[in-house]
Amino acid sequence: MDIREIELIVKQVLANIDLNQINAETNINEEDTRASKGDYGVFDRVEDAIDAAFAAQKKYLELCSVKDRDRIIEAIRQVAREHAKEFARMIVEESKMGRYEDKIEKNLATINNTPGTECLTTDAISGDAGLMLEEYAPFGLIGAITPVTNPTETIINNTISMIAGGNAVVFNVHPSAKKVCAHCLRILNRTILENGGPADLITMAKDPTMESVETICHSPKVRLMVGTGGTAMVNALLRSGKKTIGAGAGNPPVVVDDTADIALAAKEIYKGASFDNNLLCLAEKEVFVIDRVADELIEKMVKEGAYLLNPSEVSRILEIVFIKDEKGYRANAKWVGKDASKILSEIGISRPEIRLMICETPADHPFVLVEQLMPILPIVRCHSFEEAVEGAYRAESGNRHTASMFSKNIDNMTTFARKIETTIFVKNGSTLKGDGIDGNGFTTMTIAGPTGEGLTCARSFARRRRCMLADGGFRIV
Repeated sequence: MDIREIELIVKQVLANIDLNQINAETNINEEDTRASKGDYGVFDRVEDAIDAAFAAQKKYLELCSVKDRDRIIEAIRQVAREHAKEFARMIVEESKMGRYEDKIEKNLATINNTPGTECLTTDAISGDAGLMLEEYAPFGLIGAITPVTNPTETIINNTISMIAGGNAVVFNVHPSAKKVCAHCLRILNRTILENGGPADLITMAKDPTMESVETICHSPKVRLMVGTGGTAMVNALLRSGKKTIGAGAGNPPVVVDDTADIALAAKEIYKGASFDNNLLCLAEKEVFVIDRVADELIEKMVKEGAYLLNPSEVSRILEIVFIKDEKGYRANAKWVGKDASKILSEIGISRPEIRLMICETPADHPFVLVEQLMPILPIVRCHSFEEAVEGAYRAESGNRHTASMFSKNIDNMTTFARKIETTIFVKNGSTLKGDGIDGNGFTTMTIAGPTGEGLTCARSFARRRRCMLADGGFRIV
């Protein structure tokens, strides 16, 4: 070979190396782009979910007025109604918890009864010193942890409330409901896009973990953490160093005194305690009844459809649905949210029509003191109203979540309400009514007792900002 042929070969080799390197880099970049793009808000990496929602919130404020938010929220309600039955079916199939017909009702309650921008009221004070305005402004990007007990219900509820306030949301959903949550989130994101909103206003990691929770908690782009679930999760978020809105455990007690309408009490307690297999944290978990009317209450609850367990059956079921260790009793997750008929079948009783089991227990029984989230309702006989109040107070464990009472005695209702200090207190009705399900008021799945916000709405997820025009400016009188 002469020198020119060698130079030509070297140039070709170098050209091929450069081309291969470029192709390799291009392929890597394409893979990175595909991974970081997401699928209508569902991302492989939680970091990409955070980044996308952070950018979307900036666009949201630039592109969308409050009227635009209203239009987007109304479109979300409409599409969610169309998919409510599908969501309910998928939740039961994936989580293996609850009742299909009740989950439809829960989804529809959050779809129809979650407030939008209408609760973001402006306050104004005008006087000789000027004009003062106080308005609700967005936090920015919110990190929201959602439970398996109310998966799509919480996503829909939080989405409406949070974007009404001008925020974006990155969700960390419960792993046992991640498929239905991803499906719901994609549908809502498509609807937001179709109605003029930005892409990825709500996002999630496809495979949520405790590590993804930590990433969301510690991201500087996330300005507010919201947790709906158990006490341990809420306490972990409170330690994150960020402002946190926490909706924790309940174990709501019911007190029935001897002035109550017992037929009404039986009907309403049965309805609330059997609803969705008692998965709602606000549902009736234990009853304290004055001895004089206890037999009548139990008899009427059986007529409503409850199955009365005898002492032997109570002991056998306790062994199945609870786990005992050195720390005491805790609910066996295998049985949380399962049908009453399936639990009964474990002890050889075939009653497929049964929605709720009731049983008489002492006040210190594990069914009374441990929140179980199962359709098992313990009933405690009390010699006096004072004994009932003390028993209910102990069982509620200071969660200050929900309680209810059946009575015609105003003084008794006042005494119990002051003692129990719960966020929701219902008189002469199912606790469902306290969350706007067959009752007045709005519905939420995030009931923030531990951090004090109560029943949350758009106002809860917004910052209060004041603007002062001083020296009497703009006054016309």
